[in-house]
Order: sequence, then structure tokens, then C-alpha cells
Amino acid sequence: MNPKVLLYFLLFSFVVAFSQNGKVNGNDVLIEKIVKEKTSNYFELDSLFYNNGRNNKSLTEQDYQKLYDKSLKNKYTIGQIYAANSLGRIYRRKSNYKKATEYHKEALKLAKSIGDIDIRIITLNLLGVCYRRQDDVRNALNYHQSALSLANKIKNPTIENKKSISISENSIGNIYMTLHQYDLALEKFEKAIQIQKELKNKRGLAINYQNIGFAQENLLFYDDAIENYNKSLQLNKEINSELGKIICYNSLGSVYTKTLQHPKALQIMEEIFPIASKFENKYYYARTLANLGLAQIKNKQFKKAETTLKEALEVSKKYGFKKSLISSYFYLSELHEELGDHTKAIDFYKKAVALEKNTLGQQTIAYVNNLISKHDLQSKINEINYLESQSKIETLKFFRNRNILIITLITIALLSIALYSIYRQRLLNNDRKILLLEQQALQTQMNPHFIFNALNSIKLYIINNEQRQAVYYLNKFSKLIRNILDVSKVKEVSLKEELATMDLYMSIENIRFSNEINYKVEINPDLNSDTIKVPPLILQPFLENAIWHGLSSKEGEKQITLTANKIEGNLVEVNIIDNGIGRGAAGEIKKRKSLKRKSIGIDLTKERLKTFSEDYDNESSLKYYDLKNEDGTSAGTKVSIIFSLV
Repeated sequence: MNPKVLLYFLLFSFVVAFSQNGKVNGNDVLIEKIVKEKTSNYFELDSLFYNNGRNNKSLTEQDYQKLYDKSLKNKYTIGQIYAANSLGRIYRRKSNYKKATEYHKEALKLAKSIGDIDIRIITLNLLGVCYRRQDDVRNALNYHQSALSLANKIKNPTIENKKSISISENSIGNIYMTLHQYDLALEKFEKAIQIQKELKNKRGLAINYQNIGFAQENLLFYDDAIENYNKSLQLNKEINSELGKIICYNSLGSVYTKTLQHPKALQIMEEIFPIASKFENKYYYARTLANLGLAQIKNKQFKKAETTLKEALEVSKKYGFKKSLISSYFYLSELHEELGDHTKAIDFYKKAVALEKNTLGQQTIAYVNNLISKHDLQSKINEINYLESQSKIETLKFFRNRNILIITLITIALLSIALYSIYRQRLLNNDRKILLLEQQALQTQMNPHFIFNALNSIKLYIINNEQRQAVYYLNKFSKLIRNILDVSKVKEVSLKEELATMDLYMSIENIRFSNEINYKVEINPDLNSDTIKVPPLILQPFLENAIWHGLSSKEGEKQITLTANKIEGNLVEVNIIDNGIGRGAAGEIKKRKSLKRKSIGIDLTKERLKTFSEDYDNESSLKYYDLKNEDGTSAGTKVSIIFSLV
């Protein structure tokens, strides 16, 4: 232990013992001493108060207010920040989020004024938690992301920094769960729990096991959820956390109800209710009331359920707990359905759905807007990268032209075949580098356009209140972006991975056609697509051509079929077949357009195929076929790409 902290602890123990005889107030003496000494380390101050404050609650709201006032009077900024954050925590536990937010914002302002990044990170997380308790997803996400961004910039993180990172990851995971993004939430919780395991923090482990269980419960992995809830409960019992036990019992009661273990659910909710009713945080009291009421319904205790749920409704309305309010309305609807009062049942159900739509709609729009904001930032970064790429291209062209002149002169002067060969090799290498940079520049220009259109298409579902569709396509969109980022770092991928990415791409593009395009993939069962290597995103330009040149102007049934078969020797043929208007008709439409733009996507793809074949010393080819009906009219287009088995 730090000698200074030890000295303070001994002093505090002495004054407490002395105060028990009624001669002096130990907390006042300790506060006076700390303000006089002006400890400059926030975490040292926190460790001094921890055992005497948040654990046994010997420091009251009045004590922290005294610390705040004395620190302000003596211009002791660290003490003022610590007191403000402590008061914020106290008001948050009392569900007075407005007051809690005011104190944390004051602490954040002071932390910025003294340039202390560590305190800023802690305070940003505390603000994020306050907004999350109020279901203000956008503000909660902004504060936690700001905290995580600052913490990740620290090169040599301390234990406190690692704790802050874990809190940020965990909180963002909870926000993802609110938005029904359970897979993304699990990723965040796994990151957080690894840090807590490293720190051997039982409280942090308990929180993360609980959250992982909740995500698994919503993904219908009930056995896994129960296992993680019990892990969390055991840890909470070891650290004697009443709040942790309340949360775990509520979660276990919920999953027991879903698995039709109704007596067990009622038993566990009745066991925790007396503790929750005395707990100062009304957020968890409202949740306990709602879950207890549901358990009573399932066990046919209808009168008790009605009393319990009415109280849950009152508490939720009083403190503005939207989640508990929605649950209470739904459970009251179920209760009156059981009692045969269908009018009341429908009335409560309508109230629940209306509130849920309003809450979820706002949250989803906030989430999409956040994605768009990130995209705008990424577009600016892409623009800078594009300009850098163009600069490198010009530099390479300059050096290439200079080398041409030098090597040509040397060749003429010395008539040396050897020097001419070296020149040719250098020229080829420079050309490949230029081609690669041109492809990267093109990709940087194209990606923002596609992402913007995709997000706008998804946003239409949100505006039309088609929330399931919005969440469904948001999941697909996030997976597609992740795949594109992953494959942008490699020269080759398996055919199986390429087909999976194309499936996601077609799902997103099909939104703009009201899902009218019938997209089928037919792979020969004897073909092992895991072992066939192709350039990443090589099929995308052909699918895009099929959609926008072949099918966009076609009336009636629209179909794209992608097939893969092994042909002679060690060759694999991939075909993209559409039933569009054909290349001839598409060419005529293009001629009539007032704005003509040269398409270079296919030309670049041909160059990529050529480079891929040369690099891996194998064969590849690209052919187009115009399909015809029996009467000679166009039946569509077939693109055939041949790869070697690598």
C-alpha cells in the first residue's frame, strides 16, 4: 500500500475510534486533512475513501457535499471532481438521473480544465451509465465511445485505464442489446471479460457473466444463459453485492419463465423481492415487480399479480423507466386475457406496443444516424487516402519515366541485353504498383457511394416502422462491411468466402428492387469451395452489371443464377447468368443517355485476373455469352470465369 494512503487510513481509524466516544466526527477530520494536504492523485484519493465510503456507507451524501464545498473554497480541484462524481453515483442509485448528470458534467468540465485524461475517461463512462438508465441510447453511446476512444490512445495503460476500457466495452455491449444487436453485444462482452479476468476483478466478472447470459437468453440459448447467470450469482454472493444478486435473480426468473419452469420462477422472484423492495435504486425495484407479477400470472395467482403489476406501473411511470413500463403493460394485458376481460387486455396491449414502437424507433434511428456520422468521417479519411494514392501514382510514374530514359540510353550506349532485361523488369513492377494503387483509389471512391445508398435504403424501413426488416438488413450490412474490410488486406480468399460476401451484397442491393430479384447459387456438391482461391470481390462487378444493365430495365421476372462446376483438368468454371435485356439492348440504352460515363470496373477486373494468374502461375479466363430464345430474341447474358485449382 502507498505509505501516504496507509498514513491516512491509520489516521482515519484513530479518529473513528475517538469519535465513538462522542468527542469528534471522524469523517469531518479526514475531509479537513485531505483538503489541507491536497492529494493530487484521484485514484489515491479514491482508494482512501473506498473502504470507508461505498463499501460500508460510513460516508454519506452530506459528507461528500462537505468535501465538495471545502474543495471549492480551497481551490482543490481533484477533491471537487471526486466529490462531484461520488454525489453523482449517489443520486444515480436513488434514480435521480437529472441531478446525477449535473454533478458528472461538472466533474467532466473540471477534469478538462486541468487536462487529466484518466479522470475524463472515468467521468465519461459515469455519464454514459446515467443516460443508459434513462434509455437515452444516443447520448449513452456517444459518452461511452468517447471514453473508449481516449482510453485506447494511452500507450501504456494502467490498471485503472484497463478498468475503464472494460466498463466502456461492457456498456456499449448493453446498448447493442437494447438495439437487439445481440451478436455485436457478445463481442463487446467477451472483450470486457478478458480484461476483468486479467485484473481478477470479481465484481467486473460478475457483471459481464450476467450480460453474456442476457445476450444468450435473447438468442434463445437458454442453457448457456442459465450457466452464466449462475456464475454471476456465485460471484455476487462472494462479494456480497445486493445489486448483483437482484439482477441475477431477475434474469434467472425470466429464463425459467421462458422455459416453462413457472414454480421455480415464482420461488426465485419471491426470494429476491424483499431485498429489492428495500434497495434504494428504484430501477431494479420496478424490474423486480414486473417479473414477480409475470411469475404470479404463470402460477395462476391473479389477484396478487394485479396488485404487483399495478405497483410496477406506478414506479415505472414515476421514475420514467420505459423498459419496465412496457413490460408492465404487456403483463397486465396477459393477466386480463387470463381473467377473460378482453377489452382491458387489448387496451393494455395497445399501450405497450405504442410505447415500444416509440422507444425502439427513436433508438434505431439514433443508431443509424450514428452509423451515418461514422461513415461521413470515414469518407473524409477515404478522400485523404485517395489523394495520397494519387500522389504516389504520380511519383511512381515520374520515376518510371526517368528510368525509361536512363535505361534506354544505357541500352543504346552499351547494347547490353542484360541491362535491357533489368529495365523491363523494373517497368513491369512499377506498372503493377500503379495498377494496384489505381484499384485502391477506385475502391475508395466507390465504397462511400454504395454505403450511402445502402444506409438510405435501410432508413426507409425505419421511417415506415418496419423495424424487423431494418434490424435484419442492418445485421447483413454490418457483416458485409466487416467482410470487405477483412478481404481488403489479402490477395486471395476461398471461393466459399467470396460467395458468402456476394450473398450479403445481393441482399443489400435487392432492397432497392423491393426484393424482386431471385438470386440463386448452385454449387456442384463434388466441388470443395474451401480450397479454390480467387481474388477478393472478383465477382462483384459482374453481379453489379447484371443488376443495373441487365435487370434494371426489364419488366417481369428478374433472376440471377450463379453456378460453379469443375470442368476438364484442374479448372473451375464460375458462371453468372441473368435473364435481363441482353448486352445489345443495354448498349442502346446507354447510347441514348445524355450523360455518358466510361465504365472501368470490368477492365480493372480483367487486369486483376491477369495479375492473379501470373502471380500464382495458373490459368484464368473471362468470356461473355449472349443468350437467345428460340425465336432469336435476347434471353439474357452469361459471364463465364475460369480459375485453376490452386
